Amino acid sequence: MPLYPEIEPYERGMLDVGDGNHVYWEVCGNPRGKPALVLHGGPGSQAGPWFRRLFDPDAYRIVLLDQRGCGRSTPPASAYETDMSVNTTPRLLADLELLRRHLGIERWLVWGVSWGSVLGLRYAQTHPGAVSELVLTGVASGSDAEVALLTRGLGQFFPEAFERFLAELPEGERDGNLAAAYNRLLESPDAEVRARAARAWTDWETAIAAQPPRSVPRYEDPVFRYGFARTVTHYWGNGHFLDEDEGNGGDAVGEGGAGVDGVVLRDVRLLKGVPGTLVQGSLDPGNLLGIVWRLHHAWPGSELVLIDDVGHNAGAPDMTQALVEATDKYAEA
Repeated sequence: MPLYPEIEPYERGMLDVGDGNHVYWEVCGNPRGKPALVLHGGPGSQAGPWFRRLFDPDAYRIVLLDQRGCGRSTPPASAYETDMSVNTTPRLLADLELLRRHLGIERWLVWGVSWGSVLGLRYAQTHPGAVSELVLTGVASGSDAEVALLTRGLGQFFPEAFERFLAELPEGERDGNLAAAYNRLLESPDAEVRARAARAWTDWETAIAAQPPRSVPRYEDPVFRYGFARTVTHYWGNGHFLDEDEGNGGDAVGEGGAGVDGVVLRDVRLLKGVPGTLVQGSLDPGNLLGIVWRLHHAWPGSELVLIDDVGHNAGAPDMTQALVEATDKYAEA
């Protein structure tokens, strides 16, 4: 099943979400269609035209946004003076609610890729009344174990790249949380230090991809490269801010500590009643921890679609087909 034809937004804007931030949003498809929200990955990427084509434009009212600091949202994380302390998961969740109310939407399907799947899961756990279904790919849960796998555990599979990745860090910073260590470099007042760290970080992300291509064009843009590396290390180095009270001051949703599994798996029971489809490549590095299988088996309303011989790549043809089939399935629900 191919992607739907290219379409353009019929409405767009910049939403004032507080803290000096304005979030870019756009809407396309059918103004009277079923609302669907797209959550991009990263953290630190942005929405793009490809995402629009995963939805039947006659059936869906498709909402895309660039999360705080990303893409067309302001101020950008790529500007060194931007305050990253107000870029956290609770604030992103609050932004989604502000946008939902701004657009007059009661409930929407939430589509998320990679980090967007983490954000989508947590949004559904904390605002279940706002989410009609979830469609997630490159599924992750934002746990410390996943960060450790992606920054250190995969070093045994990519030893040469890992040696280069470590070499950028001062010797005293190579034994702890590598994402946090890189984030300290990316917050350095020395622009050359920041630039080298951003290049080293994106080189490592490229190296651990399970499949070619071994180059990512957007990483060749130094502005994007810095903003992306700064944002992802900010989140990865701080537990994705998932253990903070949700909703800016409300009580934490879960009971007790998150433990080894992390917050999302701890609170998987809160997804009861929310249908979902998980589309996962069999070669996705995150599968080494079994996160997607454990999530699926603990979430009665979920369906797991496993795509053979595909890694962390939602754009692979078989992945795309499965994602379109999922949105088509929910179009009339």
